[in-house]
Amino acid sequence: MYVAYHDQVWGRAQFDGRELFAKLCLDGQQAGLSWITILRKQPNYETLFHGFDPLRIAAFDEQDVERLLQQPGIVRNRLKVQSIIRNARALLAYEAAGGDFAALLWSFTGGRQLDGQCQPEGPFAATSPDSDAMSKALKKLGFNFVGSTICYAFMQAVGMVNDHLTTCPAYAACRWDGQFEPALALLGGGVSK
Repeated sequence: MYVAYHDQVWGRAQFDGRELFAKLCLDGQQAGLSWITILRKQPNYETLFHGFDPLRIAAFDEQDVERLLQQPGIVRNRLKVQSIIRNARALLAYEAAGGDFAALLWSFTGGRQLDGQCQPEGPFAATSPDSDAMSKALKKLGFNFVGSTICYAFMQAVGMVNDHLTTCPAYAACRWDGQFEPALALLGGGVSK
């Protein structure tokens, strides 16, 4: 499962706002845990959180939180469960104000993939100025479980940063030299990080 995730998912550029929202939520669930723990639970999260549909999640109430905390297929941490609900509400508020979530996230890399040029001997980054800025902006919008380390892991996972080792076959497969135009338009509109 872990190898398949590495080879087929991790580091591939993702531009769909709903997919990015789901991944950001899952990365937040990882805080303090190994990624394989969350990866094994991902199908349960997708079922219990309605495919990470923010409209449905935003309608969850305290009874839903209590129900979710009884589910052994997810991390049963109240703050983490509540964070997915809080993040769905923050996302909907941002979009209701005219925001494009994918463009916002990609704006922190200038609408392009950053190349970590990771070598087998390291060093390996856990944060960056871009992940610091993303974390600060998301927190300002009302998101939580979006610290800089979580944001950096998210940026790696969705291909904003290619941190596959340069010797890894997935490095070339994940390389993307394009531009995400909506992010560039957002940057051109004077949005600051």
